Amino acid sequence: MPQPRPSLTLTLLQAREAAMRFFRPSLNQHGLTEQQWRVIRILHQQGEMEIYRLAELACILKPSMTGVLVRMEAAGLVSRRKAEQDQRRVLVNLAAKGEEIFASMSQCMESNYRRIQEQFGEQKLQALLGLLEELKQVGR
Repeated sequence: MPQPRPSLTLTLLQAREAAMRFFRPSLNQHGLTEQQWRVIRILHQQGEMEIYRLAELACILKPSMTGVLVRMEAAGLVSRRKAEQDQRRVLVNLAAKGEEIFASMSQCMESNYRRIQEQFGEQKLQALLGLLEELKQVGR
């Protein structure tokens, strides 16, 4: 019987967990979940956007995104508004408090990236990121 091939999806999940070990302490220190940090980072980098697009970029299922945004809005991290042209469309923006959190965490997160780079190697990290970008395009 042939040896089963290694599981790509399981290996990716395990690698994600290894990477998150560097970042979780910072998230916990700021009282943020991984999902909330992804939302903050995306909105900081790309600005206001529709909920469906934010869910897609943050890899959060749309039904879960609603709950995440309700909690973030209650905490003053994001604001939501209906689009003027189409009241069915809801736009999300990073609130001032969300921008403050991003600014306060940026230095710490950058330090975590440097630690990964030191342990893994800059060339390997850049190669990995490039390969993952290519993998994201497979099957599109």
